[in-house]
Amino acid sequence: MRLGAKDNFTASNNNSRQVHIRMNKEVSPDKTFYVEIDNLLKEARHKAYQTVHTVMVQTYWQIGRRIVEQEQQGNNRAAYGEQLITNLSRHLSAEFGKGFSEANLKNMRQFYHVFPDFEQFATHCVAYLSWTNTRRIMRLNDANERNFYIKEASSQNWSSRQLERNIKRGYYRRLLSTRQGEKQKQEPGSFIKDPYVPEFLDVPEDRTGKESALEKALIENLQKLLLELGKGFSFVARQMRISTETGHFYIDLVFYNYLLKCFVIVDLKTKKLNHSDIGQMDMYVRMFDALKRAEDDNPTIGIILCTEKDETMVKYSVLQESQQLFASKYKTVLPTEEEMAEMITLQNRKRIENNGGE
Repeated sequence: MRLGAKDNFTASNNNSRQVHIRMNKEVSPDKTFYVEIDNLLKEARHKAYQTVHTVMVQTYWQIGRRIVEQEQQGNNRAAYGEQLITNLSRHLSAEFGKGFSEANLKNMRQFYHVFPDFEQFATHCVAYLSWTNTRRIMRLNDANERNFYIKEASSQNWSSRQLERNIKRGYYRRLLSTRQGEKQKQEPGSFIKDPYVPEFLDVPEDRTGKESALEKALIENLQKLLLELGKGFSFVARQMRISTETGHFYIDLVFYNYLLKCFVIVDLKTKKLNHSDIGQMDMYVRMFDALKRAEDDNPTIGIILCTEKDETMVKYSVLQESQQLFASKYKTVLPTEEEMAEMITLQNRKRIENNGGE
C-alpha cells in the first residue's frame, strides 16, 4: 500500500525526532560536567565577592587617612575638620551616589585612627570582613578584643547580626574568662562557657519543671544553639537512649566536637543545680564512655545546664576535680554588656577563690 503525502510527512517527521533524540543522547554531557561548570562560576563569584570587600575596606582606610592628613593642615582643626567632612560628603555624593554621608566619612576617619597600620589589620583575613562588621569592631575600646573579633568574624564569615550578638553576649570576655589559668591548647575547659545565653529562644527565664519544652525550643533553634555552644560542635541526637541490663536512660542532647574529638552530652535543668543532678551526669558520662564512645574518641564531656548553681557545692563536689563534668548557667534573656561584665568578674573571682588564691 502506497503512502500518501501526509503519511510521508508524518513518517519523515517521526524519523527526524528519533534521530534528534538519538543525537541528544549521544552528545548530552554527563551531569558532572554541569556540576563542574557550576562550581567554577560559584568559586569565581565568591572570589569576586571577597575581592570587593577587600578593595572597599582598603579604599575606605585610604580615604580616612587622606581626611586626617588634610585636617592636620587646618589652623582650627576642629572647625576645619567638620567643614572638610561636610564639603567632601556633598562632593562624593554628587559624584558617586550613596555611601558617602558625613557619618560614614567620619567612620572612615575613625577607621584610620583605630588601625593606622593597614598591613597589620589586613593580616586578619579581611577578605571576609565587611565594612559593616569593620565599623562595629573598631568601636571596641580594647585592642585585644578588636583583634579577636576581626579574626573570628573573618574566619567564621559572621554576618553583621552574628557579630553584634556575640559582642553583646560578651563572647570574647567569656572565652577569655574560661581560659585564664589554663594552657592555650584545646582542653575541654576552654570550650565550656558559663553562662550560656540562648536568648534567641524568646522564652521567659522561669521554666521550672518544663525541661521538655526547653529542649524542644533549643532543637527548633539548632543552628543558633550551635553558634552559642562555640567552635567544633555538631548535633548528634536528642533524648538518646543508653541501656543497661536493668533499665533505660535518656540523655537530653548529644553533640560531637570535632576539635576536641569527643562526644558532649547535655542535661537540661530548669532549676538550681543540686547534688543529685551532679551524680546523675557523672553516671551518664561513665555509661556513655562505656557504651557509645569509640576507641579513637577522647573521653566524653558532660554539661549540666541549670538556672543557678551554688559555688560552694560545686567546689566540694566531683565537678571540682573532674576534667569531664561541667555545670553552666544559662540565661534566656540577653543581659546588658554591663551585666555580662559583672557576671564574668564574679566568675573570675570565684575561680581564683576555688584555686586557693592563685
